[in-house]
Amino acid sequence: MANRVEQLCARAIPILERLIAFDTTSHLSNLALIDWVERYLSGHGVGARRIASDNRAKANLLATVGPAAEGGVVLSGHTDVVPVTGQAWTSEPFELTERAGRLYGRGSADMKGFIALALAAVPDLLEAGVERPAHLAFSYDEEIGCFGAPRMIDVISRSLPRPALVVVGEPTSMEVVSAHKGIGFWRVTVTGREAHSSRTDLGVSAVMAAARLMGELAAIAERLEREADPASPFLPKGPTLTIGTVQGGTAGNILARECVFVFDLRALPDDASRAALAPFFAFADRIDGQLKARAPEAGVVVEQLAEVPPLRADAGGEAEAFVRRLAGDNGPARAASFASEAGQFQGAGLPAVLCGPGSIDQAHQPDEYVERAQLERGAQFMARLVEALAE
Repeated sequence: MANRVEQLCARAIPILERLIAFDTTSHLSNLALIDWVERYLSGHGVGARRIASDNRAKANLLATVGPAAEGGVVLSGHTDVVPVTGQAWTSEPFELTERAGRLYGRGSADMKGFIALALAAVPDLLEAGVERPAHLAFSYDEEIGCFGAPRMIDVISRSLPRPALVVVGEPTSMEVVSAHKGIGFWRVTVTGREAHSSRTDLGVSAVMAAARLMGELAAIAERLEREADPASPFLPKGPTLTIGTVQGGTAGNILARECVFVFDLRALPDDASRAALAPFFAFADRIDGQLKARAPEAGVVVEQLAEVPPLRADAGGEAEAFVRRLAGDNGPARAASFASEAGQFQGAGLPAVLCGPGSIDQAHQPDEYVERAQLERGAQFMARLVEALAE
């Protein structure tokens, strides 16, 4: 086993190097990476299926290694990464650089390290003649709302022999995470009427109205923090609400015609926290009416941009027990405050857990890295998976 683990890890690192070299920031295409992975799989005699985006600029990739049998394991990873713009990197973000046992590069932890390990396990899966398959499921647009995975999950549900479980390889330090928060994104567009700032009677400031709306959200965020259950397994303990971006106004002496801001709510799996936004939506309706009374063209529009479901813990579930055995994890039940595609798999009736190399603390950061020791643990996980699927 030890020699097999070393070989698998040795194969994974050059694969990771190649994956990181593809700039798959979410606003760009991931097709060059998908092409490379297809060629890699084809070189091992494994076919793959693309599930493309509407504009064909991006694609999921789905491949089965092993027989067309029920009870397989889905190894799920997203191919897109977050931007590096404005971050202070000390090495090239799209070149794998090793320093002191750490492998630096955008996506090394989140989550090309897991994808590299899954691909490195392909020769072992083939050689072992597994009785149950490993399904490789690589998605697009996870970082901006988990938009790509549902298309692939639908194909898995309709076209594949039913898998037993899904391992989503988010960076969890190779510990099993069985629950995570959901997330919703909303965009608020406030329209006013431009006028000189000395004649507030002639115009309507979109920025001033937006400030009132953002104040309402800030009050809700404070209440959510104050009322959080101290016994919650999440960190932070309760739902969180943040305003991420704000744009508006033309000049300091002009009543703003438009102000746009985006906020998110990271809700607990119990669903109750979603009700926290009801006062905001009611307040937005009141502000909309007040603005229209002063200028018919003015108003407030609230649009939901994305909705990612939470992952609900399945206490005593077979999926978690199986993955814990592979990971050598005897620790307590864990929950994550970030969202992932695991809740989407679970919503389709496929048990899912998170387990992957690297730490979420490094994800999205400048000088993102995964420790070589984490890849070694991931290689051990994959080697055990091969053995389990061959039984």
